[in-house]
Amino acid sequence: MDEVFKALADPSRRRLLDSLNTRDGQTLRELCAGLDMARQSVSKHLAVLADANLITTLWRGREKLHYLNAEPINAIAERWINRYDRERVRALADLKTALESEPMSKPEFVYTTYIRTTPEKLWQALTEPAFTSRYWGSTFDTDWRPGSPVAWTYKGVTMADPAQIVHESEPYRRLSFSWHKITPEFAKLVELEGDLFDALSGEPLSKVTFEIEPLGQQVKLTVVHDGFPPGSMLAGMVSEGWPPLLSSLKTFLETGEPLPEQEPQPAAG
Repeated sequence: MDEVFKALADPSRRRLLDSLNTRDGQTLRELCAGLDMARQSVSKHLAVLADANLITTLWRGREKLHYLNAEPINAIAERWINRYDRERVRALADLKTALESEPMSKPEFVYTTYIRTTPEKLWQALTEPAFTSRYWGSTFDTDWRPGSPVAWTYKGVTMADPAQIVHESEPYRRLSFSWHKITPEFAKLVELEGDLFDALSGEPLSKVTFEIEPLGQQVKLTVVHDGFPPGSMLAGMVSEGWPPLLSSLKTFLETGEPLPEQEPQPAAG
């Protein structure tokens, strides 16, 4: 956590985070142009932010894209805001809110966390119903082979659609599948009504990808949720649902007990 506070102490690095909060998924060249900073200076600041896990990067072809990562801010909020007077750490709460907000210009969610576990145990937690039901509240009916259908079940409601499939499956390394269809049954369960249900159910299916990388006694887990149309309402909802869900996954793997159950975001079942 010391690395996070050190990274946030520098105004230039905060400007970089502000830039990514405004428009996520920028290249080094775009960040340099937007902030009028030398390429070498920006690279050094980005390295500090990456070491603090405040940003994460993804390669798209030959381009390296930089994304805000809300996990460290989420951890600070959970550790400090609940223990001290909320007014005294209002700045941290505001920053947490800002970093977890879905950027309006690029509806894509990227989140990186580090878990004391093994790739094998993490894979089990992501794929086996006995585990997913504990921290997620959902189970998946599939054989986890690329192209196979995936049926989601949440609180007795099953969501299936021909387009809900496994996109990629490399055990202990990478898993990608379709996010579930917003069905009338699910909408009734989570009290989605009227125009909101019409808008969400009309969106094409998005895709979530889990990238698993062993790092000593830890595993680096990067979650990418993309495939949203411009102006997607679902994108904002899942961006709010992922941080507590991934915190619960981390707690479950490290302690054997998930976080206390919370009411899901409308599409986070």
